[in-house]
Amino acid sequence: MSKTCPECGDKIIGRADKKYCSDACRNAANNKLNSDQHNLIRNTNNQLRKNYRILEELNPEDKTKTTRDKLAILGFDFNLFTSIYTTKAGTVYYFVYDQGYLPLEGDYYALVKRK
Repeated sequence: MSKTCPECGDKIIGRADKKYCSDACRNAANNKLNSDQHNLIRNTNNQLRKNYRILEELNPEDKTKTTRDKLAILGFDFNLFTSIYTTKAGTVYYFVYDQGYLPLEGDYYALVKRK
């Protein structure tokens, strides 16, 4: 029984469990499968990555302070974060994966890293 490549339709030669005829076809199929289907998802993921890089760059020692203006100038989007953590005292931290920020008085922000 001859199998054909689901990506290009060529005959598959080799092991019985081989699914694609070449690395190029396997990569092309996986890229199609894993590509974001909608611009909203892709744009949101790109901005989350950007927010993460900004927090990571400004917080190399795992705890520091910065200003809202500095975050905004770097392109930080305050509407996008991955989780919220509320302490027992009611303090609300916003996290982008393991990088977090806490709004303080006077447009200051405490930056933290969750361990």
